[in-house]
Amino acid sequence: MAWLVLATTLVFAAAGKNTTVTGYVIDSACAFTKGLDKPISRDCAAACAKAGSPLVILTADGAIYWPIADSTPAVEQNSKLLPFAGQKVTAKGKVFERGGSQAMVIEQIESAEAK
Repeated sequence: MAWLVLATTLVFAAAGKNTTVTGYVIDSACAFTKGLDKPISRDCAAACAKAGSPLVILTADGAIYWPIADSTPAVEQNSKLLPFAGQKVTAKGKVFERGGSQAMVIEQIESAEAK
């Protein structure tokens, strides 16, 4: 019986939860090491991404969403976020949580600056 509960939990955990998040597209290193609430500039975030640093979405409450692929093998996600580097965005997709980290398979992303 315990294995059935565990298997069911794993299936639901692997499915992800459809979520919408709003936040800034920022270099992951700056989000952690500089403690920024938003990017210094678009150029700064884009330069870090082009140098290979992953971009993330940082929300107003400090939550960080790592963009991930749902394919195997996984593919890079910076190209999806690079057009929005340094901007506030609204992203929709499936969110997965593990060990205090949050990752998102981005299905739709748009600028939230004008909203």
